[in-house]
Amino acid sequence: MNIFTWLNDQLLKMKWLWDLVELLVEKVFGLSMGTRIGGSIHFFIYDAIKIFILLSLVIFIISFIQSYFPPEKTKKIIGRFKGLKGNIFGALLGTVTPFCSCSSIPIFIGFISAGLPLGATFSFLISSPMIDLASLMLLMSFFGTRIAIVYVALGLIVAVIGGIFISKLKMEKYVESYVWDVENVDIEIEKMNHKDRVEFAKEQVKDIVGRVWPYILVGVGIGAGIHNWVPQSIIERILGEGNPFSVLIATFIGIPIYADIFGTIPIAEALMAKGVGIGTVISFMMGVTTLSIPSLVMLSKVVKPRLLVTFVAIVTLGIIILGYGLNGFSFLLI
Repeated sequence: MNIFTWLNDQLLKMKWLWDLVELLVEKVFGLSMGTRIGGSIHFFIYDAIKIFILLSLVIFIISFIQSYFPPEKTKKIIGRFKGLKGNIFGALLGTVTPFCSCSSIPIFIGFISAGLPLGATFSFLISSPMIDLASLMLLMSFFGTRIAIVYVALGLIVAVIGGIFISKLKMEKYVESYVWDVENVDIEIEKMNHKDRVEFAKEQVKDIVGRVWPYILVGVGIGAGIHNWVPQSIIERILGEGNPFSVLIATFIGIPIYADIFGTIPIAEALMAKGVGIGTVISFMMGVTTLSIPSLVMLSKVVKPRLLVTFVAIVTLGIIILGYGLNGFSFLLI
């Protein structure tokens, strides 16, 4: 257990990096960690470097594995599963695709045009931006294994149930007609050797980090501000467990924000440090990653208003129910 704790502290939590940044702030910058400025600078540098290191490493590993499952092969695999199994498999596939909510929509169109079940496709659309293996590693690093696993499990539940509801409502007619008419061509799956897969993984790291780095820095900056400058009393009054509307507020604050989970984690970390309930924090994170305004605008181009409203209502309700449920049973996680 001592070895496991040491590995967890040094590899996941990167205590060595915390100590180095503390040394930088106090010895080089001449600032005390106990001051707001010193604490903010430490929070920003430490969290930013930590996220970029973990993100690059995990994206490389995931992309290497993902090279065995190109979209053409993924479509064929999902097509074998119907009903509940299709929803579960669609949600699970979403966890191994490091896409944001916007970049998931072209994949969604491809799945629909290939004739895959609408419910399973929506399960993929929900889970892909909300949860992935990279976010699992980052969540473990910031919040611990138990909370990370709960977040992923609940995200899968929302994705599966959301897909089931849409499937039961028989809403295929509310998908724009041109989506069904998109020509679906079976592309021969390119065979890759080990070197090709390594190059693919490197390119994925460059591409994803290149797209998300502004959101990470903004998220870390907001987190540093909340952590060191916003009084705890204000946070508790708005998002604390004493406010019965905290989960609702967190969810609807999160929806307009366009970011992925990598930029959201530092904000969530700061909110938890201020005493915000775990359910409220998770509702905020899920709202940001799954229901951002840009992704809904893009989705409105491929589905009709009734299906779009149904999708938003189902996912929002699921997030809120999970948030309140987690707050009620938070003593099992903290």
